[in-house]
Amino acid sequence: MTPVVEVRGLRYRYPDGTEALRGVDFRLDAGEAVALIGANGSGKTTFALHLNGLLAGDGSVRVCGIEVGRSSLAAVRRKVGLVFQDSDTQLFMPTVLEDVAFGLLNQGCTPAQARERAHLSLERVGMRGADQRPPHHLSAGEKKRVALAGILALEPEILVLDEPTTFLDPPGRRALADLLRNLPQAKILITHDIPFAGAICSRAAFFADGRIAAEGNVENLAGRFGWDFSVR
Repeated sequence: MTPVVEVRGLRYRYPDGTEALRGVDFRLDAGEAVALIGANGSGKTTFALHLNGLLAGDGSVRVCGIEVGRSSLAAVRRKVGLVFQDSDTQLFMPTVLEDVAFGLLNQGCTPAQARERAHLSLERVGMRGADQRPPHHLSAGEKKRVALAGILALEPEILVLDEPTTFLDPPGRRALADLLRNLPQAKILITHDIPFAGAICSRAAFFADGRIAAEGNVENLAGRFGWDFSVR
């Protein structure tokens, strides 16, 4: 099977001299869900930001067969959808519908096409009736769904979610897990929430000091390294 993400020997040093990635190899297959776990500062988010060219280090990063580089950024960013930890960083338009349609308009859709696809995406995440609501009036769980709808409307092949359960209560976490399990895209979850990761992901990659120290079953891997994360 051809991987949708293939990373080899990835290294990255921040301008202040901090060596964040020290030779990371990683593979993600179509439809697979993988959790990235490990301590804060271990390199997880730095790694994820290389997948659509927000950062550029040394080594090889290929997404859906495309080498990530300056000339391929537009093509790569159509393949990879990033859902950030704080949904408020992605929601900035006056209404939910306008937020979800924003990326579609930037891709060249007509207003009518953008509205239609935005409505379908909101329905997919269970938020169809919220299209005229201001995003800042939504609950944390609703904001997460709308942010995800904005990404899904662009039809990426890969979803990257950074700490997706932040600010969510237990019912919100369960609802998000159910939603993600039913999406066909390959997924990368950066998370400290081991029960949540275990409900969605077939395996985990444990980051330590800028490297992937081990890969395996989510709960087994967390237990092996003494990471007994409860839901936060």
